[in-house]
Amino acid sequence: MEESVNPAPQEGQSVETKIKDLSPQSKRVDVLAKCLEVGETRDIPGKFGSSRKVAEATIADETGGIVLSLWDNQIGTITKEDVLEIKNGYVSLVRGHMRLNVGKYGSLSKAEKTLESTTTDPNMSDKEYEQERRRFDRPQGGNRFGGRGGDRSHRDRDFGGSDDRPKYMNKGRRRF
Repeated sequence: MEESVNPAPQEGQSVETKIKDLSPQSKRVDVLAKCLEVGETRDIPGKFGSSRKVAEATIADETGGIVLSLWDNQIGTITKEDVLEIKNGYVSLVRGHMRLNVGKYGSLSKAEKTLESTTTDPNMSDKEYEQERRRFDRPQGGNRFGGRGGDRSHRDRDFGGSDDRPKYMNKGRRRF
């Protein structure tokens, strides 16, 4: 008897993943898991002034557990003991710990299937990862345009009008 082998996923297609196989770089994952607990809803400030609501749910399959972030209208749609089907989810890091998310291109629904056994060992959200800095690190003493700020006049800055480049390379460049 021949074993069926899943074909390699196409670019842009999500792939079924077990919780223990999730990593901070996981994107476009489909996860089938049971909700073990839903936490309290909190308000957090958004990027542009408005606040958003978030709740954290602990979910698990037979390979491990992870924290699922529920945002705004996802809150209240799931309860403890629900078997969830997450399509096109992704992993983010919150203070160095993994969180599974269902963004605007994904879906979260109750599954018809059942999970016989679940385990939270390992809990993938327990491990701490080195988190990359979000902000652009500017060189010491420089401004965001690369200059030293105030030590040269505006006209003296090199915005492409230098003589060591062929003229065709300066076409369309800003000159101040």
